[in-house]
This record gives sequence, structure tokens and C-alpha cells, in this order.
Amino acid sequence: MYTVFMGSLLQVRDVPDEARRKLKARAAARGESLNAYMLELIARETERPTVGEVLERAARRAESADASAVETIDEARAERELKLGRNA
Repeated sequence: MYTVFMGSLLQVRDVPDEARRKLKARAAARGESLNAYMLELIARETERPTVGEVLERAARRAESADASAVETIDEARAERELKLGRNA
């Protein structure tokens, strides 16, 4: 049952000594082990979409849109002007 909850082993080679010391100090400052600190960094990094992923998602939304954002804003402004009694 224990192995069901275990993740994969990840080994990072050639980490500069200074970088390792800084990471270990940051972990200690938070009261965490280096392993726990690194897992949190990895989780945070993988939860954030890359620029490419954001652009791809935006492109998909733009393809499925019925009108452009400019058209939608122009229509909303025209409606607001009519409600305010300004025929601009």
C-alpha cells in the first residue's frame, strides 16, 4: 500500500556546491528538509503554465470566438452610450 503513494525518484547531478548550500539554507529557514523544500519548488513550477501553454490556450479560445474582443467592446460601449442618452 505504501508504494501506491510514492512518487518517482528524481536525481539531479552536477548541482554547484553554492547552489546546494543556498537551497539547504532556505529549506532550513522554513523548517523543512531539503527534500521537502525541493518537492514544493517542483510542485509550484509544474502547476504554473508555460508561456507556450498560455498562448496555445488563448489561440484555441480565439478560434472558437464568434466576435473579436474589439467588436465586443465597441458594442458594449455603444449600448452604454444609448442607455446614457448619448448618441455618439
